[in-house]
Amino acid sequence: MTQQAPAPRIARGGKSIYGAPLGILMLEARFPRIPGDMGNAATWPFPVLFRVVRGASPEKVVLQGARGLLPDFVAAAQDLVDLGAEAITTNCGFLSLFQAELAAAVAVPVATSSLMQVPWVQATLPPGRRVGVITVSRGSLTPAHLDAAGVPRDVPVEGTEDGREFFRVLIRGEKQDMDVALAEQDILEAGRRLVSRHPEVGAIVLECTNMPPYAAALQAALGLPVYDIYTLVSWFHGGLRPRAF
Repeated sequence: MTQQAPAPRIARGGKSIYGAPLGILMLEARFPRIPGDMGNAATWPFPVLFRVVRGASPEKVVLQGARGLLPDFVAAAQDLVDLGAEAITTNCGFLSLFQAELAAAVAVPVATSSLMQVPWVQATLPPGRRVGVITVSRGSLTPAHLDAAGVPRDVPVEGTEDGREFFRVLIRGEKQDMDVALAEQDILEAGRRLVSRHPEVGAIVLECTNMPPYAAALQAALGLPVYDIYTLVSWFHGGLRPRAF
């Protein structure tokens, strides 16, 4: 009996880096990225590719509307795809402004902002309840940011710009070190103001990608579901590498 030759095992090429299908566009900053922060590689239970966009400081992106930075983000996204990324996300919820342009510039799925979850979360809530948003800077979150993410313009929003630590370190860059306990208090106080002013809030979406380390404490304090960039990226990656049953 003639034995059949084993089927050839073909390894497919075409990338520079393998095993990390998700690319993350990072702002250029020097504050500490603690576990849970999007820029801490240990946050993710799967490999990711990082690319820092030089000159894209948090202050420029958040307070100055990312003016003039679109070409830099497009080039960085294309570089990540060339390296091997199969999808792109970003390190700032305010980059929803670039959702359409980035998606058009790369031939892979793009999810720029955790704010994209607002319509999904709203669909889960009972009648009379609404999604609320906590952002790093309420005054900087414009209708254009909301429109680009598909968020209703009348969404309840609260910010951290009047806090003692979070905004000062992350956006103003007043120092490189951060008091984590004070930063957490800024998030908790913003959440309490949000539900006090808008008692109809039934779930919260955190705009800022540096807020996931405080999501559990916020959920415990308010007793409401909390969604953030971690929940978005976990869902996003789940489609890139579905679990094999």
